[in-house]
Amino acid sequence: MNLITGTTPSASAVPSGGPHAPPAPDDPTSLTVVPARHYARWAAAVAVIVPAAQFVHGLATNPVWEWGVFRDYILSETIVQAVWVTLQLTAYATVLGFVLGTVLAFMRLSRSPVLQTVAWTYVWIFRSIPMIVQLVFWFNLSALYEELGIGIPFGPVFWSVDSNSLIGTIGAAVIGLTLHQAAYAAEVVRGGVISVDHGQVEAAAALGIPRLRQIRRIVLPQAMRAILPTAGNEIIGLLKGTSVVYVMAIGELFYQVQVIYGRNGRVIPLLLVATAWYVVLTSLLSAAQYYVERHFARGTNRTPPPTPLQRARRFVRDLRTAAARPNQPVIPLKHSGDSR
Repeated sequence: MNLITGTTPSASAVPSGGPHAPPAPDDPTSLTVVPARHYARWAAAVAVIVPAAQFVHGLATNPVWEWGVFRDYILSETIVQAVWVTLQLTAYATVLGFVLGTVLAFMRLSRSPVLQTVAWTYVWIFRSIPMIVQLVFWFNLSALYEELGIGIPFGPVFWSVDSNSLIGTIGAAVIGLTLHQAAYAAEVVRGGVISVDHGQVEAAAALGIPRLRQIRRIVLPQAMRAILPTAGNEIIGLLKGTSVVYVMAIGELFYQVQVIYGRNGRVIPLLLVATAWYVVLTSLLSAAQYYVERHFARGTNRTPPPTPLQRARRFVRDLRTAAARPNQPVIPLKHSGDSR
């Protein structure tokens, strides 16, 4: 008796068109690609573009803007001198304010209760009083103290000078802006210092590095990454805040614009002049902030992204390369995981 054993048919024995055969893969080039339609995104874009286009059209066609008057005053000698006064006030208040703010920040971080209390009280008072009130107060300092002198505390005065001759109008403005800015700078610096890992200071102390060098070479370079964004905002706010000194009749940008449109009645174009200058100055400060932040980020990002200037140079270089080889086919870049 012969036994017939069942055998499994090979894959080649199965007919290609049978019911159990896997479907043949489709040709990717024959597929119809249907792009996704984002109707809400389109509606949002239209809702933004239409009002913006209407505003730009109004700028170009509305005669009230008086662009001719704007062109006459934007680079006039009076306005340029006023811009220079604004920059001087900003520079003095920024440097002195952050120097004093750094001292106040480390006073708050010290272990002395007296220094902590004095620094905290200073920050509390000068953040509570509006800047315009502080400026008017310092402008009228001579009403409180007719003379300022040097001598023994609660004793005789060896040398004195009239307050008005020692602190003029610009001096009062610089003092007011500096003291106001120092209160905010102190919190900015303190926040950056406490963001540094305390183990860094402990390791430096274990190595015998002096305290001052620890702060200057270890703590502050790492704290700058946290300090710079907020400090940049504070400096830009200070630049625009210098317009408050118009109450002291200082010839800064906004005061001179007020004087000019008070004479000729061209309010709108003169306000545009001030606006344009403030936009230019804040843009320059923002660009400087970008490069300073990039400089202090070298320790954490060894390959920082290209700067706008580097991107522009690369774009020009690519255009020149494409123009020099117009007939060379463009080879698309492959993905890192593409093996074909």
